[in-house]
Amino acid sequence: MTALQTLKTVQGNLTETQGRVSTGLKVQSAKDNAAYYSIAQTMRGDAAVFNAISENLSITGASISVARQGLEEIGNLTKEILERVSFAQADKSVDKALIQKEIVDLIGQIETTRSQATYNGQSLLESDGSATSDLTVVTGVKRETGGLMTTSFVVQTAELDSFITNLKGINVETATNANDLEDALTTVETQIAWAAQYETNFGMAEKRIENQQNFISKLVDKFDTGVGALVDADMNKEAARLSALQVQEQLATQALSIANQAPQSILSLFR
Repeated sequence: MTALQTLKTVQGNLTETQGRVSTGLKVQSAKDNAAYYSIAQTMRGDAAVFNAISENLSITGASISVARQGLEEIGNLTKEILERVSFAQADKSVDKALIQKEIVDLIGQIETTRSQATYNGQSLLESDGSATSDLTVVTGVKRETGGLMTTSFVVQTAELDSFITNLKGINVETATNANDLEDALTTVETQIAWAAQYETNFGMAEKRIENQQNFISKLVDKFDTGVGALVDADMNKEAARLSALQVQEQLATQALSIANQAPQSILSLFR
């Protein structure tokens, strides 16, 4: 009985060690260590959430980048309009009708740029006909009583309807005095400053997203390290243990065989 019990114990330990070697885990289920398994599962879940958030940040960041680049181009086109108005103001002999035609063409380019500055069907420069809504960017989660709470920040969208309307209100051809052209210059300069401000806002949002993604990457690495410390097996140790148990199994099998032969040897004495 002792030899049989020893063999069963060795085989049980061998099966457990083989499982650790094949999976690389010392805690494969709650049965192995309920506390460690629960903590590891929570950390795995958090890591998965943060990975999903990081992927979404990539999409959001690309949308903001496209909007920033579109607004940069719109700002450059608006500066060209400023140049045309300045020409009309500085030289009274210029063909104002031609200059106005150029201004109208530049405004058309602005409208085209605005409509094309979309990513994944999302535009931060074009209204859908409803009230302008700001963009909420989810940056992470935090654990509070009752579950997970998201963290976020808001990016204010650049609604260009008024911007374009103000530019369309400029008409150097019909300007009757210097004050009209001065007002036109002021209008264009105001639009340039407005575009520059929103371009800056988008740039800051891009940088914030980039920084947050870097942080999430480091955070997920820490989660993975923490999970590994809780559930990963020491493969060198387990390999050595596996070899030792295989030898023990062979010896226990031989011992059981010898134990089974002993009664037969005793009976032979009575023959």
